[in-house]
Amino acid sequence: MESQIHKIHQQLMDKEITCTELVQEKLNLLKANTNNTVNSLLDKQALKLAANVDAKISNGETIDLLEGIPFGIKDVYMVQGTYTTASSNLLKKYKSPYTATAIQNLLDAGAIPLVKENCDSFGHGSSSENTIFGAVKNAINANLVGGGSSGGSAVNVAKDYTVFSIGGDTGGSIRQPAGYNNVFGLKPTYGRISRYGIMAYASSTDCVGPIAKSIEDIRIVLNAMSGKDIKDQTTYQAENISQENILNSDEIKTVGYFKNFINTDAIDNEIKADFLVSIEKIKAKGIKVKELDFFESDALVSTYYTLAMAETASNLSRLDGTNYGNRIEGKNLKDTYSITRSENFSEETKRRIVGGNQVLSQGFSDEIYLKGLNLRDQISDNFEKDFKEVDIILSPVTPNTPPKIGDSLKDPLAMYLSDAYTVGFSLGQLPTLTIPKGTATGLQITAAKNNDELVLKFANFLKDTI
Repeated sequence: MESQIHKIHQQLMDKEITCTELVQEKLNLLKANTNNTVNSLLDKQALKLAANVDAKISNGETIDLLEGIPFGIKDVYMVQGTYTTASSNLLKKYKSPYTATAIQNLLDAGAIPLVKENCDSFGHGSSSENTIFGAVKNAINANLVGGGSSGGSAVNVAKDYTVFSIGGDTGGSIRQPAGYNNVFGLKPTYGRISRYGIMAYASSTDCVGPIAKSIEDIRIVLNAMSGKDIKDQTTYQAENISQENILNSDEIKTVGYFKNFINTDAIDNEIKADFLVSIEKIKAKGIKVKELDFFESDALVSTYYTLAMAETASNLSRLDGTNYGNRIEGKNLKDTYSITRSENFSEETKRRIVGGNQVLSQGFSDEIYLKGLNLRDQISDNFEKDFKEVDIILSPVTPNTPPKIGDSLKDPLAMYLSDAYTVGFSLGQLPTLTIPKGTATGLQITAAKNNDELVLKFANFLKDTI
């Protein structure tokens, strides 16, 4: 199977390259890049780890598959001793006192972190423009957004600055930028990978996931990060997915798609046409395709943002400059809190905090927030019903192609609507993979909970079908 990880591993073992040379090459590319993907480089640590790998190889020792592989980390993950800014003014000088479990698992496997990557501040955005480090520029067309909130992570992979990157997906923040930059991006089943050490946005849908250039590399990194963690009670022990298992997709007999995602004026005509062509190619392979009914996309977006804003208002209430962050003194304690939060949060973050506090407030919580919770349950029930009829759900990743840099900042509602095809699967806590095929922004493959392996199987099938 196509895999940069396997290729580099073999080159290291055959002494065609040294790990130090590889890491230095990637660091040079990251330093010179003009796509605004870098918040901070981990160069000293990376080169030290690379030297250790070279020493093992020189001594004739065998290295593990991920050992010496350079990767990037979205700047919302704790990595002990490094700046973890969340692309915000409030935390621009904050250093992590510990390391996130998912990242620690990769470090234990020998992978080498190179960079903390630019993103929307605290994950609040779908374009990676809400950041103090400058808008992330698309890997294919620098006039367009890189997507968000894991824009820097997706662009770094697309430009080969990292072999893989770790993003964070709450409502589409891995899948959408992966689609915008023509790479693979996975949101696994909620709870498969520990969230401990990631800055919480909406805790009920936050997911850790990989971005890479091949299905095999996604599989390798997913296995390395997965597992039960006593520090995150939502986690469960998942079986490793083998390379052999994902090569056989015979068990997939029926694929469904939501007709209201396609039969709408909101979708770009070219994306619609390309998606329907993909459906015909799947039918030609003998797989049954079924149209499904689902919630209207505006109802999905409204439900997601009602709950996500409520959760982010709660999660960010701790950030007032008292214990950490860029504190700005006022006339009194209350004034200090107010000024610190007003001056340090981005406009988009403040918009979400205000919205979240509104839906949680007395007189609104019953009417809005509890209704959102009820709709989320209905969405999950709808998915359970659908997966009794189909094995896989296929959908476009986005209804439109990437906007120009600056457009999303002028129209926040349009930015929210760009998540129309991703947020439903987040609310259902389902495994979903973006593949760079089928439409201008890719296709999205979804299976029932805990069926991450099936998603990768169908991705392999589509690789040779579309």
